[in-house]
Amino acid sequence: MTEHVNADPAELEKFSELAHRWWDLEGEFRPLHQINPLRLDWINQYAPLAGRAVLDVGCGGGILSDAMARKGADVLGIDLATKALRVARLHALEAATPRVRYREVSVETLAAEAPSSFDAVTCMEMLEHVPDPQSVVHACAQLVKPGGWVFFSTINRSAKAFAQAIVGAEYVLGMLPRGTHEYGKFIRPSELAAACRGAGLDAQHLRGMQYNPLTSRYWLSADTGVNYLLAATRPAV
Repeated sequence: MTEHVNADPAELEKFSELAHRWWDLEGEFRPLHQINPLRLDWINQYAPLAGRAVLDVGCGGGILSDAMARKGADVLGIDLATKALRVARLHALEAATPRVRYREVSVETLAAEAPSSFDAVTCMEMLEHVPDPQSVVHACAQLVKPGGWVFFSTINRSAKAFAQAIVGAEYVLGMLPRGTHEYGKFIRPSELAAACRGAGLDAQHLRGMQYNPLTSRYWLSADTGVNYLLAATRPAV
């Protein structure tokens, strides 16, 4: 089977260079660790994870994959960043995390290989880093079972997001390495919802994710101006 690669080599290299820092709670990936309980609870609210087969697309070093496995899910994390996957596997080994495995494979290739195989699919903080996000949405829709859930999180293409996610987070507060995000790759909620419809998914829930830099607290709200999460279902046959 031919490997479908919907990835920007520069993006893969960027995250590979930071691979050794994935599990440093005070390092570059600190924001992911801080939002992880929030997004984990949000996923578990709609698709209780215990006993479910879950795919984590763009898993990186395994922060969400590991947490979902500890909630009782059987998790497959996939990514195209080799070094990040090595870190994910090593952490799972060191932490003795049950029911989690990792593969270096694109979501499109896996969709052709194993359609309708997962009760839930997560794709968090990834769509804004790939050349063709709609292709990823379509593949996620193919991979989830009828009646299953697909969860996305990404960044809105808005003036507010430019100010907070790029200027604020990368240049003023130094929460993220400079160059982590490109404004032109951000995705409006209406665009993501349209991509879901085009892939045969029904968008069900949309929530914004807020952050207070003074308290380092994250919470969900109706404001989708910067970071947001979208939950969709594949209609049951």
